[in-house]
Amino acid sequence: MSPPLLRATGLGKTFGSFCALDDVSLELTPGSVHGLLGENGAGKSTLVKCIMGYHRPDAGHIQLGDQEITPKNPRDAQALGLGMVYQHFTLVANMTVAENLVLSRTQLPLFIDWKKEAEALAAFMATMPFKIDLQATVRMLAAGEKQKLEILKQLYLKSQIIILDEPTSVLTPAEADEVLGMLHGMTRKNELSILIITHKFREVLGFCDEVTVLRRGKQAGRGKVSQLTTNQMAEMMMGSATNLENKRVPASNVNEPRLQVHELTAADDMGVPALCGVSFEVCSGEIVGVAAVAGNGQEELVEVIAGQRIRSGGTLLVHGKDYAATRDQLHDRKVRCLPEEPLRNACVSNMSVAENMAFRSFDRPPFAIARWVLSHRQIRKSADEQQREYGIRAPSMGSPIGTLSGGNVQRAVLARELRGDVEVLIAANPCMGLDFAAVTEIHARIRKARDQGAAVLLVSADLDEVLALADRILVMSEGRVVYETRPETADVTLMGKYMAGHESQESQESPAAAE
Repeated sequence: MSPPLLRATGLGKTFGSFCALDDVSLELTPGSVHGLLGENGAGKSTLVKCIMGYHRPDAGHIQLGDQEITPKNPRDAQALGLGMVYQHFTLVANMTVAENLVLSRTQLPLFIDWKKEAEALAAFMATMPFKIDLQATVRMLAAGEKQKLEILKQLYLKSQIIILDEPTSVLTPAEADEVLGMLHGMTRKNELSILIITHKFREVLGFCDEVTVLRRGKQAGRGKVSQLTTNQMAEMMMGSATNLENKRVPASNVNEPRLQVHELTAADDMGVPALCGVSFEVCSGEIVGVAAVAGNGQEELVEVIAGQRIRSGGTLLVHGKDYAATRDQLHDRKVRCLPEEPLRNACVSNMSVAENMAFRSFDRPPFAIARWVLSHRQIRKSADEQQREYGIRAPSMGSPIGTLSGGNVQRAVLARELRGDVEVLIAANPCMGLDFAAVTEIHARIRKARDQGAAVLLVSADLDEVLALADRILVMSEGRVVYETRPETADVTLMGKYMAGHESQESQESPAAAE
């Protein structure tokens, strides 16, 4: 059966005095892929949550086919054929693929006939363009397989309209093309309609038919992708002419090794080896990019260097001296870290923006007298200066940092970590989930740190980001560095295969080594 038309007309939604949506309209035609664009905080999440029944709009109407709908919760929306794949996984990690699929249904019998369910699931999986072992435990799946399972779950539930929220953030480029290509093919057969929230113009240009752009809760524009340029879409999002080209700028002054890692080993939270003899070095004045799909040891690597995880073997050197990532060493050797999900990993959400920005040096002058008495005036003064320099949007520096949008939290943490001289900078997925403007700004800040002499280790699941920023690229898979190349000679397809673990992990001569 063909998917119905989905139309939202004049939607409005306020939270207290804050207007999240103001007269926003959207039309998803049957059998199409529609992109929903906008900066962080533009209202995209609020819009789709109104459609999915998480929020009840204060104004406007939602129409599905010829029927006006008012879903009270996501279960109501699912019954209407609406499904959503969220940015973060909603799977039960210790259950099998089959169990996750069956338990996603809204109605289940008191006793489940697993033999019958297994037969039905096998028949369903046979019709799908990609396969996942039904008996595999979810926690053992790679991140890309988990994302595919989330999409399979919606197809299993017979959702005719699927909303995708940043669906490719954990996928390799080849996996992203595979998943989006499969869904695009289903829309061409008029089996599905797709509404996709994305911050990647590559996905917009490659797979979307139309776009709707939001800016500060209002509809800023819409149109057919074939009739728009990326700069026109960016202008809709930001309200002014903007050039978002992110051309790679090579390093000009690479000096001595600043960070050296040799045969590093460490275990994950369950005691399973996560780093298996990792070795590399980063010189001052260069960016070394680590490309890896989530779950291949890069998170543990960052945590060891940042002092958040104990290494079980190997050596770490900064400035040629043994480095244990103590607080004093981090300060004295000027090592800074921009972690993934900074609100969770680098902030205290209910403390003020100013207090969070002082974490690195709150016990040292000028913020402290004799390391005991804090100068709140100096803390606030420094925060106000950095707010202006980094364009941090917040009601005040006294507001809880947890009330800021993701991009502004990232700006605040970046301002803190780049304050003063920086010798080594670790940046882990620094732009995940951020809008185009924030990505461009943060990339420029990272390049500036490199050009001022910092040794930068960039860890990212976004291969485009690594190619745009890095001077050298390492690929990690299953806790090992399995490939090295330089961006100007990189074979993206080959890199994607190494990231996905599809290539042999035996030592091979890389383009970088061959030069």
